[in-house]
Amino acid sequence: MIRTLLLILGCISFIIVIGGATYEHAAVVPVWTSAVPASLHMFQGEYGLAAWNFWIPVHPITMVLLLTGLIANWGTERRNYVLVTILGYAGVLAVTFVYFVPELMSLVQSSYSATIDPDLTRRALTWQSASLVRLGSLIVMAIILLLGLSKPADSKLK
Repeated sequence: MIRTLLLILGCISFIIVIGGATYEHAAVVPVWTSAVPASLHMFQGEYGLAAWNFWIPVHPITMVLLLTGLIANWGTERRNYVLVTILGYAGVLAVTFVYFVPELMSLVQSSYSATIDPDLTRRALTWQSASLVRLGSLIVMAIILLLGLSKPADSKLK
């Protein structure tokens, strides 16, 4: 029972990550990519959007919950499903750290201008497209993780 509960908590947290990313792609990204650099104003100033207040804590919490679920389910058929998800998620986090965060910070720190900058717009749209691929990857990983949850908790690996 406890191993299932731990894996359920990991699944919930992972799906919360996907929910946050889906929300941002539906409501936030279309706004900030619409008229770069003027549209980047939503991130700037005293009252700018502070998405990092969600993203910075949710990733380590999710990884700890997934790792705990993996440890609890190590000797079961669930192990490989959880392991694939963790490795994929670690890869996504690495790419996020190396490309997505630095590129977003670079764009956000652009000087305000009412004139649309074609180079900044191209970079923003590239970021958006790559981020949709990242989100799609997370969804595939969630399916794998949930398939693992569907396996019996008491069956042993053969």
